[in-house]
Amino acid sequence: MKKLLTLLVTTLLAATLQAGPGEYPDISIAELKAAIAAKTVTIVDVNGTDSYKSGHIPGAVDYQGAKTISSDLPKDKSALVVAYCGGPSCSAYAAAADAAKKLGYTNVKHLSAGISGWMKAGEKTDEVK
Repeated sequence: MKKLLTLLVTTLLAATLQAGPGEYPDISIAELKAAIAAKTVTIVDVNGTDSYKSGHIPGAVDYQGAKTISSDLPKDKSALVVAYCGGPSCSAYAAAADAAKKLGYTNVKHLSAGISGWMKAGEKTDEVK
């Protein structure tokens, strides 16, 4: 009985951990740049409006400043949607990723490098003046 209970608890714990912020596949900076060049991605910045204004990935939408995320997403529910926040240790991206998933989007990814990794890689950012 103890073995069965231990197995059940372990299985439930593993399922709970898998359902957390790690459920969205990561996309590399190179892959995101290719999708931007091909115009096949909607990028969502979850760093907050002040951070967005001071520098964001070109073409990204401001999640905090959007009245509703649905108006910024494409009609095609299989289109690539990429959410990002500050960097590898930030999990704020999940708010936008979860919102897109709840709206029925099936190709939602996470740029775990975030804006800090994007800039560290020497990539261009846009500012709002």
